[in-house]
Amino acid sequence: MATYAIGDIQGCYHAFQALLERIAFDEKSDQLWLVGDLVNRGSGSLEVLRWCYAHQDNLKVVLGNHDLHALVVAEGIVSAHKGDTLNGILTADDRDILLHWLRHQRLMYSEGGYLMVHAGLLPQWSTEQALGYAAEVESVLQSDEYLYFLRHMYGNLPDNWSDELAGIDRLRVITNAATRLRICAEDGQMEFKFKGELEDIPDGFMPWFDVPNRATRDTQVIFGHWSALGLQQRENIYALDTGCLWGGKLTAMNLDTKAIIQVDSHPLDEPISLKAIKD
Repeated sequence: MATYAIGDIQGCYHAFQALLERIAFDEKSDQLWLVGDLVNRGSGSLEVLRWCYAHQDNLKVVLGNHDLHALVVAEGIVSAHKGDTLNGILTADDRDILLHWLRHQRLMYSEGGYLMVHAGLLPQWSTEQALGYAAEVESVLQSDEYLYFLRHMYGNLPDNWSDELAGIDRLRVITNAATRLRICAEDGQMEFKFKGELEDIPDGFMPWFDVPNRATRDTQVIFGHWSALGLQQRENIYALDTGCLWGGKLTAMNLDTKAIIQVDSHPLDEPISLKAIKD
């Protein structure tokens, strides 16, 4: 029995299958931790989601920003963006089953000394607090009130945590930290425009995991979301988004040995619309 954490798939079905073959995935005994962004931008979003649904007993999944975006688009709350590859899901006969399953996934997951989140954690949050806050969002997203949450989920404000936050403002801060955060100020103020490399971070900000005295510094945190960051294994930080969608690699980490296994991106995973964006 082995457990592997896998970085952002983003609809790259062929690379995902190649990685499963590389790690000799055994559906009878192995477990996969998926760091979110299962879908969107790659050509195989429907195929990835169907595979995950069929193998849900083997999976621990946290939601990424693209997964939440898929839910919002499916409900007609916003229109699809240029470069989205969600149409296969939206027109599939089993779309309601797949999206219902996706909506019921976690925002964070913790087991065996690891905490998995798609993007990041605010420096004030302990592991226990972070999991509790995530559970608040999960509870609403899985309830009959989920449409209200999805309609008001988007927005960059508030951009910092306060114990006094309530209602949608509270849920939005938790969701933004868990699914969008890359950098913040020392006091936890979030910045969402930056997507680049470490040396280009704007003054006054730093990677969320480098904030001094971060409350989760003794927890092993697995995350994705920041493809420009690349693979990181240091100081209880494991960043696994290695830009498969952009011609990089898809990465798995064995949670028992911390060994890294990678496969190259696959040309069949790149849709024409994404080639236009890159060009």
